[in-house]
Parts: sequence; structure tokens; C-alpha cells
Amino acid sequence: MASIHPARTGNRHYFLEGIKELLPMVPGVLPFGLIAGANGTSLGFAPEMTIGMTLLFFAGSAQLAAYQLIQEQALPAVIIFTALMVNIRFFIYSATFAPLLHSLKARHKWPLAYLISDQAYGLYVSRFTPHDSGKERLYYFTGAALALWVSWVGSVILGMQVGGQIPAEWSLEFAIPLAFLAMLVSSIRDKASLITAIFSAMVATSLTQLPYNLGFITAIIGGTTIGLLASTFITKNGLKAQREHNG
Repeated sequence: MASIHPARTGNRHYFLEGIKELLPMVPGVLPFGLIAGANGTSLGFAPEMTIGMTLLFFAGSAQLAAYQLIQEQALPAVIIFTALMVNIRFFIYSATFAPLLHSLKARHKWPLAYLISDQAYGLYVSRFTPHDSGKERLYYFTGAALALWVSWVGSVILGMQVGGQIPAEWSLEFAIPLAFLAMLVSSIRDKASLITAIFSAMVATSLTQLPYNLGFITAIIGGTTIGLLASTFITKNGLKAQREHNG
């Protein structure tokens, strides 16, 4: 009987763990995808176009923001800029994954970079530290990311088929802010992130009347700026207090 290599067994374990821990998030993804699929159909998009946009974006918030601006007949430049701003958080995610992926071959690196999502990122950073095994982290992330991708694309396709038949009083769109709120709360781990979250929320809610989602864009830019300033200030104060204590 052929022996099973321990490393392969461990890798498979972490891959399956990633899938397992992502599954509880699927109920939050499903309404999001149903809305995206139904909106694409209501806008008169061909199924191929909706699926193509889903695969190209792989970012539900940006896709829904683009749909809303298309409905408002916004300029193409505004639609593109809004989608980019909504996805600006992926720059931060990419910085987290860069040390993990940089040594991989391009044919492995780019598909994994494409699969980065809020849910997979949240699970990854809550589970591992930079000192943990690189292979364990890589296989765990791959499992979680693939599970999310399949769930998202499948829910959009389902939304294209049945989304128009879902009663409006079900208010599926309410699941979207709830899903993001859950991820937000889990990501607040220090004073800087708390300050960033509070400031961004205040700006976004106070500027909801601005056209073309400019309030949301302003909150992204302002929140990022305040977060960087707060992190720098807190770090400097911490180092100063440590020096005074040691001195």
C-alpha cells in the first residue's frame, strides 16, 4: 500500500479548513449575488454580459455600484472611477498577500491574486500571523477563496434565473450592509482601525445626498487618510512612552 506523504495530508487539511470556515458566510453572499444577477437582467443585459461582468469584477459591491450608476445614466468615466474607488481596499489586501505570493510562478500567482475577496481576506488575517507556515497559509487561503468564488458566481447565475420572481418585501438588499458590517466589526482590532471606521461612517452617512456615490468615495479617501494619520500618531506615542518607561 502506498504511503501518504504527511506534508500533502497537511496541505489538504488546510485547504479543506479554508472551505469549511468560508461556508458559514455563503448565506450572506447568496442575497448579494441574487441582487446582482437580478439587476443585470432588469437592466436588459444579455446573460453573457452579466456573467462576463461578474467574472471580470469579482467584486459585488463594485458591480452593484456600477449597476446603480448605469441606471442613473452616469458618464462612463464616473462609473469606472466609482468601481475603482470601491475596490481600493484591495490595495491593502494585496500588500498583506504579497509576501505569501511573491515567490510563486506567474501562472499560480495571478489566479490567486484574482481570487482575493473580503471574506477570504478576513478569514485569513484572523486565522494566521506572518510567522505561520507559508504553505499552510497558502492552502487555507486557496480553499477559502475558491469556495467564495464558486458561491458568488453561482448565486449571480441563480439571481439571473429567479431574481425577478423574489418579492420586493423580502428586502434582500438589506443583507448587503449586514454582511459588510459583520466584516467591519471583526476587522476592528486597535484604536487606529476604530477611529478609521467611526470617521468613515460619519462622512458616508452625512454625505449620502451627493450624486454618483461621491459621499462614499469621500468616505473612502477621508477614512484612509485619517487611518494613516491615527496609526502614525498612536505608534509615535507608543514608542515615546516606551522610551520614557525604559529611561
